[in-house]
Amino acid sequence: MAVAQQGVETAIKCDVLVVGGGINGAGIARDAAGRGLSVVLCEKDDLASHTSSASTKLIHGGLRYLEYYEFGLVRKALIEREVLLRSAPHIMWPLRFVMPHAKGQRPAWLIRAGLFLYDMLAKREILPASSGIDLTRHAAGKPLKPEFKRGFVYSDGWVDDARLVVLNAIDAADNGAHVLTRTRCTMLAREGEGEGASWLATLQHASGRQTTVRARSVVNAAGPWTAEFLQQAAPGGQGRHLRLIKGSHIVVKRLFEHDHAYIFQHPDGRIVFAIPYEHDFTLIGTTDLDYQGDRGKVEIDDEEIRYLCELSSYYFSKPIVPADVVWTYAGVRPLVEDAAADAKAVTRDYRFELDQEGAPLLSIFGGKITTFRKLAEEAMDMLAPLLGNARPAWTQQACLPGGDVYGAVPQNRAVREFGQFVQGLQREYAWLPAALVARYARAYGTRIHVLLDGRADVAAMGEEIAAGLYAAEVDYLRRHEWAVGAPDILWRRSKLGLHLPRETADTLDAWLLQHPLSQ
Repeated sequence: MAVAQQGVETAIKCDVLVVGGGINGAGIARDAAGRGLSVVLCEKDDLASHTSSASTKLIHGGLRYLEYYEFGLVRKALIEREVLLRSAPHIMWPLRFVMPHAKGQRPAWLIRAGLFLYDMLAKREILPASSGIDLTRHAAGKPLKPEFKRGFVYSDGWVDDARLVVLNAIDAADNGAHVLTRTRCTMLAREGEGEGASWLATLQHASGRQTTVRARSVVNAAGPWTAEFLQQAAPGGQGRHLRLIKGSHIVVKRLFEHDHAYIFQHPDGRIVFAIPYEHDFTLIGTTDLDYQGDRGKVEIDDEEIRYLCELSSYYFSKPIVPADVVWTYAGVRPLVEDAAADAKAVTRDYRFELDQEGAPLLSIFGGKITTFRKLAEEAMDMLAPLLGNARPAWTQQACLPGGDVYGAVPQNRAVREFGQFVQGLQREYAWLPAALVARYARAYGTRIHVLLDGRADVAAMGEEIAAGLYAAEVDYLRRHEWAVGAPDILWRRSKLGLHLPRETADTLDAWLLQHPLSQ
């Protein structure tokens, strides 16, 4: 689509209008575009600017959901773990979790039985099985208090959540989708009946530019705003109610040297993870609290910080206090309302609501990062036939952009031998610092070749705006990943904001203003 001048209205016809640029919206847009449907995705802010960048960064089955008998959800997520790891080994990788056993918790034999069930619910090709460990000898025991002598270790995976959303949007765009960020759906109405039925939508960009979209169907993937958007689209409908659960995280300086993560259980039954993060830090979270505030401005409070510090200090030898916290983030999970009294017990599974009173409207409720691909596949299996599209599901055997490190088809080798891929890139681009190439490899995978195309020395990377952040990368993110401002670049497309001085954001925003992209 040609870029319109400010204030000028453009028009698009499409098969599917997806509202919401979080992981569910981006995943559905990708799946739909890959089936040959014409797609428009609109997001009122930046991609992954809310819930989808505020997760615990895990690809996991959800071990704790077993105690709520969510066997179907856990099995679905366990199957997806390895599908996802193979599809994007640059932004996801296996992670081993250590569970120290404390007095007063469930008996060791019961925990072992639960881990055995976790291992057996789905086939594993990449991830090793769980086992018991002696914390007096294992490296993971060293940072813990000496009373923790026994524990268990099991497998799950890590993901860069915000980049996962962006990669899905890139793949959607590569398959022909129009991805419109900072673009709000301000009006939506049904028109016509029968085969000629459609939706008429007005999309307004933050600049004031408007786009009119005539869509044969609409997907409501607005996350925390799903119920509100449904009322706008279908006034008077009953719809589902969302229960907004706030999850908050803290980041502290690195607490341990090894590469395992920890899973800690509080006496109140809540689970908190302590995870190696960005080489120099440890990520601790999350909380589970009902939330009634502003969905666009979710922040951790002092009580949550204290709670996470105290629970971690119960296990670690070195006490953790609020003054140790270098960064925090929080988000709300839009979960399906159920009868659970406790926030931590609310189901993380997803639900669909399909309204066919005219042109179809499919609303997405709930879900979690790990099952986004399956959710998108099921959503399009439901919607595509209504649009006369019979193409089969395809994403299970497709790499995400940059994930084709050893060929176009996802492979276990790409996970197991990612280090060799990085070493090969470091030899190929020996004129760049090895650590920088390693960061590019993790962020962009094979798309590092797009970023570095035509460059043969450091001078060709352009100005070094901040330590390790060159103009070449910033321009790549603006041209190919919809980045606009410093928060997009420093906190969602990367986590450079953790490593650079606070004033870097102002420096970068000034540079962006002085260096507009050429068309």
